[in-house]
Amino acid sequence: MLLSVLLQAAAGVGISKLGAAIGAGIAVLGAGIGIGKIGGAAMEAMARQPEASGDLRMNMIIAAALVEGVALIAIVVCLLTLFL
Repeated sequence: MLLSVLLQAAAGVGISKLGAAIGAGIAVLGAGIGIGKIGGAAMEAMARQPEASGDLRMNMIIAAALVEGVALIAIVVCLLTLFL
């Protein structure tokens, strides 16, 4: 049922544009979940070993930047599909 509604909505726009929009949304959701898990795990580790908080914070920022970079690449690919 949901698929038929989506296909009817995308009839004038084209199925590739609908796929690009859904892909961008999934990329953003995945990045948000990933960064949330990284932050939660880092906070838990800092609570267990406060003396290692500097190293943990640095590693958390690097991992979050890598996740954000992958999400940005996915969104750029979706936008290229949308506009080209």
